Amino acid sequence: MRLPSSRLALLCLLYFVQGLPFGFQATALPVYLRSQGVSLTTIGLLGALWLPWALKALWAPLVDRYGSARIGRRKSWILPMQAGLAASCAAAAVAASRDALPVLLALIFLMNLFAATQDIAVDGFAVDTLRPSELGLGNTAQVVGYKLGMLTGGGLLVWASARIGWSGLFVAMALLCLAVFTVMLFAREAPPEPHATPGARREPDFRELFQRLKQALLLPGAGWLLLFIATYKLGESMSDVLFKPFLVDAGFTPARIGLWVGTWGTGASIAGSLAGGLLASRMPLLGAVGLTASLRVVPLVGRWLLATGGVTDAGVIGVTLAEEFFGGALTTVMFAFMMSRVDRRIGATHYTLLASLEVWGKAPAGPLAGWLADARHGLGLGYAPVFLLGIVLSAAFLVLLVPMRRRQPAPSTALNTA
Repeated sequence: MRLPSSRLALLCLLYFVQGLPFGFQATALPVYLRSQGVSLTTIGLLGALWLPWALKALWAPLVDRYGSARIGRRKSWILPMQAGLAASCAAAAVAASRDALPVLLALIFLMNLFAATQDIAVDGFAVDTLRPSELGLGNTAQVVGYKLGMLTGGGLLVWASARIGWSGLFVAMALLCLAVFTVMLFAREAPPEPHATPGARREPDFRELFQRLKQALLLPGAGWLLLFIATYKLGESMSDVLFKPFLVDAGFTPARIGLWVGTWGTGASIAGSLAGGLLASRMPLLGAVGLTASLRVVPLVGRWLLATGGVTDAGVIGVTLAEEFFGGALTTVMFAFMMSRVDRRIGATHYTLLASLEVWGKAPAGPLAGWLADARHGLGLGYAPVFLLGIVLSAAFLVLLVPMRRRQPAPSTALNTA
């Protein structure tokens, strides 16, 4: 059964605004700071701005427990978070105009807090309403929407900032958030689909919520599942965090990096996400994860070859497009796989826990990679050895496919068997 186009578009728009601040943080901010002479160790520590995404599981039970039946269980959380995101973008425009970098970084942290909390409610909405056959298409809408937000915040608006400045960039982000807020204001939140379990139709009390979460975490094979989710991006993330500074040190201008990585790369990532959604709807989800994770190793090898054999424009573009494509496909199928293992009765909390684990799994990548490579404040290994370590860790992840294939989800709680 196909996902209704209106629900698909709504998921895409909601994830679009969540991707705006991360696009700026992930693409524009490292390039700007490195061009200002900021050390690799400091750039690696900027991952702390992403902390709300790693900690959001702590307040996810509140989103599952409370909500307005009149406004909509999920909508009553989404609307105020979108308003807060728009307000923090507007405040960032003022901070940028005054070159107040510490204030700007604090506001980016606040943007992530609002976006992460909205993400809990949006994921709960998706778990409530997506059928098992819709997981591939639904997660494609979410990932593509998020990456379009990244493309806008880290590519198009950064390119436009040559004319509108950083302040104009944040004003544009605020206006985009307000536009989606208006759409959501008039959208009707439909009740959970009839295939959902009875407990998904009401807000569980905290005792029931934590009891069901405990049951889910004690299922046979749950430990392997958590390790699987936590490690699938670790090696790739170590490589990612150094790739843009590597290009700066190789002599490429911020404008070229923004075009190749922030714009073309994000376009390739979106194409990969679409391909991943197609794979997720045509083959078993675990098989799709294994295929895309294997292909993801190839461009990581390409980065290592660039660092050891010399860089060319064609080499950088080719490696960037391939890594973003396969990485995007892997992200989509992994998110669909994660959603297939969620207990619908505690959808927002359970999925948020898995998503937070995914963030925590790759959280050490930035500081560790920066420290290993940095000659001034770290171990001083340089770029190539860290890129090689990323390859090894990404290849080692494939070993976890063996225990995952041996342990299937319990039929009473997994979403794909509800």
